[in-house]
Amino acid sequence: MWLRQPASATLAARRRRLAGPTGCGLCGIDSLSEAARALPRVPTGQTTSPRAIRAALGALLPAQRLGMVTRATHAAAWWTEGQGLVAIREDVGRHNALDKLVGAIARASRPADHGLLLLTSRVSVEMVQKTVALGAQIIVAISAPTALAIETATAAGVTLIAVARDDSFEVFCGAERIIS
Repeated sequence: MWLRQPASATLAARRRRLAGPTGCGLCGIDSLSEAARALPRVPTGQTTSPRAIRAALGALLPAQRLGMVTRATHAAAWWTEGQGLVAIREDVGRHNALDKLVGAIARASRPADHGLLLLTSRVSVEMVQKTVALGAQIIVAISAPTALAIETATAAGVTLIAVARDDSFEVFCGAERIIS
């Protein structure tokens, strides 16, 4: 589609071409193919149970110290069956919370191949991309995923669990990792 002047000039003046220092990673791109780039598949072999998912969710809320005070922050956390809540990071930005968590896991030289990545936010494609970069196999989020996040998680072999509550959750892809 081609726009006539002056609409074309207005669009060109508004288009972002610079990558910002923080954010989702989509700022500055002007191509959907770049936003949905192919990702490697995550490792296989991890499983979890509904009991473990409930335990992880139960540990999340009490650990959100900043969230308890402000009621306005997101959290990203790493939970393992043997250790419980290993790390949690909070921020007003959901992407920043996840970036902080990924950094904490990397600094601690922790493997991210067997655990649950917990998110208090909705799951967008960028959150799945960051999960794959971390090497995590399972995302558990209290909010809903976007259609593109589901498609991306499926292609990368990530199990995506969302709309997770104390008593229920929905598996959007990767159900083979959930065992009774």
